[in-house]
Amino acid sequence: MGLVPTIDLTSDDAPQAIDRACREVGFFQIVGHGLDPVVERAAWDAATEFFRLPLDDKLALSIPEGDAYGYGPFAVERLAASRGAHTPPDLKETFSVGPFVDPPAAVRDDPSAAFVFSPNRWPSSLPGFESAMRAQYEAMAGLVDRLMSMMATGLGLPADFFVPSIDHHTSALRVLHYPDLRGRGVEPGQLRAGAHSDYGTLTLLRQDDAPGGLEVCGVDGAWHPVAAVDGAYVVNVGDALERWTNDAWRSTLHRVVVPPAGVAGSPERQSMAFFHNANWDARIECIPTCVAPGDVPRHEPITAGRHLMDKFRSTQY
Repeated sequence: MGLVPTIDLTSDDAPQAIDRACREVGFFQIVGHGLDPVVERAAWDAATEFFRLPLDDKLALSIPEGDAYGYGPFAVERLAASRGAHTPPDLKETFSVGPFVDPPAAVRDDPSAAFVFSPNRWPSSLPGFESAMRAQYEAMAGLVDRLMSMMATGLGLPADFFVPSIDHHTSALRVLHYPDLRGRGVEPGQLRAGAHSDYGTLTLLRQDDAPGGLEVCGVDGAWHPVAAVDGAYVVNVGDALERWTNDAWRSTLHRVVVPPAGVAGSPERQSMAFFHNANWDARIECIPTCVAPGDVPRHEPITAGRHLMDKFRSTQY
């Protein structure tokens, strides 16, 4: 058995298994999630079509300064910068989609919230793209609601504990393309995604079974590959949820490596990630069951929006 366990969400002990995985690894894979494979396939195929568009067509949808959604060109983002590391840019291109709703009244007057509620952009040459992405976004949001309920139970809380903090979530769906690197110059230490932790509450990842994939840093300090499990989503704890649980749950370093030299076939890779973030104005403070009586929480309270923006800005330079 690998470092990252697989949990069947239909099992009676799923909440306890999730709690254990979040404390020990910060990562797990889920099956029995009940998602419609037709919806997932449509989004996956739409992403493949998008990344095959001419570069000029993709660049026309580039994310403007101060916005969050649209096309992220190849070799621009540096995820390892969020951990203070200075590395070459990541060897990937992306397309990101944000909330399909207007900001709630409580945050409309906060100018920094405009970032997570910035407009989505759509390729006019792919008429089914928007509907496919929206269906996948909504499916992922529904699944996170179920997971957060199980997580609350696993933490000894009422199942609806997180609901007031995630009912206007500011999550993003991101499709990622890791091109074939044969014939390209790869700098020393350059990766498809540099070592980082995720910023929000949870990340759900549908990954390709192709060389050059996800690795997780274990407590032993070694990097462990996360093999693709048929039909499964990889789930990991983000920094906000680690803080919420007073560091009881682990937001674990992970990365996406380049394919080993001499790999046969096409080492191109694609994935689809849902980065779940709590409500912009949600208060991230120590959960009652995560601090012993008389002890002091490890972190000061912070809003989810402030936490997210602090993290995001650290990756851009």
